[in-house]
Amino acid sequence: MKQTLFKSVFLVLFFVLPTLLVAQGAITGNVTSAADGLPLPAVNVVVKGTTVGTTSDFDGNYEITVNDFPATLVFSSLGYASQEAEVSEATTLNIALEESATGLEEVVVTGLATSVKRENLANAVATVSAEELAGVTPPQTLDGALAGKFAGAQITKSSGAPGGGISVKLRGITSVNGNAQPLYIVDGVYVNNNSVAGAGLNAVSGAAAGGSASNQDNPSNRIADLNPDDIASVEILKGASAAAIYGARAAAGVILITTKKGQAGKTKVSVSQAVGFNNIIRYRGVRDFTATTAEAVGEGQGALFTAARNNGTLVNYEEEIFGEDGFISNTSASVSGGSENTQFYAGFTNNEEAGIVKGTGYDKKSIRLNLDHRLWDDRVKLGLTTNYLNSSANRGFFNNDNTGTTIGVALTSTPPWAQLFPDENGNYPDNPYGSSNPLQTRDLITNNESINRFIVGGSVDASIFQNEKQNLKLILRGGVDYYELVTTAIFPKELQFQKASNGGVNGLTALGTTENKDANYSAFLVHNYFTNNNINFTTQAGITKQTFSQNTVRNRTTNLIGSETNVDQGANFNVNQFRLEQEDSGFFVQEEVNYQDKIIGTIGVRGDKSSNNGDANELFYYPKASMAVNIHNFGLESDVLSQLKVRAAYGEAGNFAPNGALFTAYTSSLIDGIVGITVPGTLGDPSISPERQKELELGLDIGLLKNRVSLELSYYIKSVDDLILQANNEPSSGFSNIWANAGNLENKGIEAALNANVFQSENFSWDTGIIFFKNKSEITQLDVEPFDTGGFGTGLGTFRIEEGKSVTQIVGNDENGDVVVLGNSEPDFQMTFTNNFKYKNFDLAFLWHWKKGGENINLSNLLFDFGQTSGDYDDLTLDPAGETPNGDFRIGAFLGGNAAPFVEDAGYLRLREVGLFYTLPSKILDTAFSGFVSNIKIGLSGNNLINIFDYNSYDPEVSNFGSNGLSTGVEVTPFPTSKRFLFHVSVGF
Repeated sequence: MKQTLFKSVFLVLFFVLPTLLVAQGAITGNVTSAADGLPLPAVNVVVKGTTVGTTSDFDGNYEITVNDFPATLVFSSLGYASQEAEVSEATTLNIALEESATGLEEVVVTGLATSVKRENLANAVATVSAEELAGVTPPQTLDGALAGKFAGAQITKSSGAPGGGISVKLRGITSVNGNAQPLYIVDGVYVNNNSVAGAGLNAVSGAAAGGSASNQDNPSNRIADLNPDDIASVEILKGASAAAIYGARAAAGVILITTKKGQAGKTKVSVSQAVGFNNIIRYRGVRDFTATTAEAVGEGQGALFTAARNNGTLVNYEEEIFGEDGFISNTSASVSGGSENTQFYAGFTNNEEAGIVKGTGYDKKSIRLNLDHRLWDDRVKLGLTTNYLNSSANRGFFNNDNTGTTIGVALTSTPPWAQLFPDENGNYPDNPYGSSNPLQTRDLITNNESINRFIVGGSVDASIFQNEKQNLKLILRGGVDYYELVTTAIFPKELQFQKASNGGVNGLTALGTTENKDANYSAFLVHNYFTNNNINFTTQAGITKQTFSQNTVRNRTTNLIGSETNVDQGANFNVNQFRLEQEDSGFFVQEEVNYQDKIIGTIGVRGDKSSNNGDANELFYYPKASMAVNIHNFGLESDVLSQLKVRAAYGEAGNFAPNGALFTAYTSSLIDGIVGITVPGTLGDPSISPERQKELELGLDIGLLKNRVSLELSYYIKSVDDLILQANNEPSSGFSNIWANAGNLENKGIEAALNANVFQSENFSWDTGIIFFKNKSEITQLDVEPFDTGGFGTGLGTFRIEEGKSVTQIVGNDENGDVVVLGNSEPDFQMTFTNNFKYKNFDLAFLWHWKKGGENINLSNLLFDFGQTSGDYDDLTLDPAGETPNGDFRIGAFLGGNAAPFVEDAGYLRLREVGLFYTLPSKILDTAFSGFVSNIKIGLSGNNLINIFDYNSYDPEVSNFGSNGLSTGVEVTPFPTSKRFLFHVSVGF
């Protein structure tokens, strides 16, 4: 009996054991970089379709146990393309990963403390890699570098000067009077992006007195300080469905920036230098005068024109002002590396760019040090990011002007026979054709904005508990963004318009100082639980706190003593101060359920309170919910179909009331030596609620041919309720305006992104991408009478807030004096077209940007017409009868109250970026440098080299009113945009 039982067991083991041995086994191997063959630590190795995984060690070695053969192993690491390998038995498997910019897109932040694979994402979160951001050509500023790189953004310059301000609007207008710029977060630090005016230019130009009280000091926005060379990737949460987890500050979207970090292994050193120049993208053109047309300017001007023509002294003052070739020099150096436990990245950049106007330019320096350290067998990870920034910008004296003193406005009335150059002693003549001599103003004034800034962030990631089924992490983060902004404006008494004999104030000096400190603190708990059915539950909860402190003091003095420029060396003083202290705090919870990467659902809520609310202890709640279904993971994946995902997401986010909306701010007065207060014209309301954005997004993602072709489609409906408006009030109340929650608006749009690896071989590859997007807005509810905003009245064209109409509509008087719709600043659609070609060691990349439609209010035309210097003044293209010259036609329309000629199509086709590079072969480097140099790359690049548009001015991308609100697209003699040409050399060690 025992013998029989023994034989039976033996036979079973004889046949079954080999099967068991084949079904389970260990896979070992080494992971290296295909670029240089160096080992790659911290590479994720996962058995596809399971939660079984491991990571490679410091030397790139890994070992993983596979329970069932055959199986597929997935190797992935940030910055490298994922690679899959099939195994049928226990073996040794070595893998070389290719570097890939798209590898950065594989993991996307979805919560304050967690991330998710892009394959499982329920939102159209755009990702811009370091290569896409600055790899083709170095941008002037970070926000400018984003233009054309992703769907859903309208990016507009408020000044073409180097370092000038830029407006970024995501998925349409999100606020009329409040903040319309996205929230920027760098390595977990809330980064300030205010536009602080302090230069005192309004005191000279009187710009704010001319029909629009908004500030027109032309400040830059602070995100321009950041160094694009330090950035590893940028993620854009375009609407509330993705940004709801950031709560009360996220209605305009969130831009998450991750800077470069060190990798364990060999220390890498990189040095690069770019030099080049810039020049104006297009002149407006000057009038081709004759003796007859010159005489029409004024009595005796025909003779002056004839004499100057005969003497060869006619001057094209447009070319004289804007004809500089500004020198560009960008120097960058970085060192990165580290051990298994400690990694570092250090970088330095020095960017210098002179402007196309003499005396203008931008100089920026950045020093960065990022450290990461692991303790106690990787149970605790410490992170530190530090950045010091110093910049200085000189932007001249441009934009709107009611005194005729800016360079741009003075240029509009200056004919070519005017003699404005200084004599041999440096004395400038007065300009008989205007209030100022634009050459004298250009050469003698100072308009400087300088920054010293520190951005520091720290994080602790601690593993509290972990086993095969679950783990619990504690994440602590904190950061500080501190800067001191100093603005200096000096208008010496020698200037034509400062002379007392010309009605001036005998010189003006203005000094503005702003001290700004923002701090944020947060603590999170993240719990992961894995079931036997491969269902993953990720629970996160946390608390947050932010503090904001700003103190701006503006000092201005006139009637200067001698030629002193100190603000205490004048007879008349003016001082004003703005202070802001704000404290926000809140909590959030989020639950994500992932069923085998097939169905992924998320639900969460954010609660926020703020000292900026009428009731500082009232919590406002912002919920979110989303679902993604990977249809291809239900057994449909094939060589043709790589991905098929449907997704839906809903979320809400907030926008605080503008400063001063919650209270009535009294102002000081001094009458006959008696001090007191005066009541302002605008009444505040402490019961105002934050604006609330609600967004529903639906999408479809398709991947074909192992994702060589991918298509992303999105449709969204985004409403903004409780709009905070500054509306007209009953005069009998004593207040002409009132702040109130008084309306709702809605944005609807579609976005499409197609990417394709068109051709791939050993020596040649071609990647292409097409992005298409459009947005339509509507005021769906307005509880006050329609009102105009962001312009200079219906006689010139302005924006009107009106129920049932687009929030970006432009209205104005027609020839009958009736107020009619003349245009819309929102584009019909936008498209970008990118191509990347690689042939052996040559790389060619370029980006075309097409903006179809969208109108501007071009008031430069009006001023040049009044000065009778418009380049098209004598053309006959506007009058339907073909009889009245364009200049006279536009002037006649204006005098008749007709604003239509000043509203123009602002569409364009633009070659935003192009770059051609050559990488020296490694064999040549090894021979020449004995392996000391790892790579050398040389190349040529450019920005805005081709610009095609019918717009009758320098550039359709303009904004007289800075970077906020809906009033972009109003032009008044701006600083023109430049095209840039650069030569590059980069060396890696």
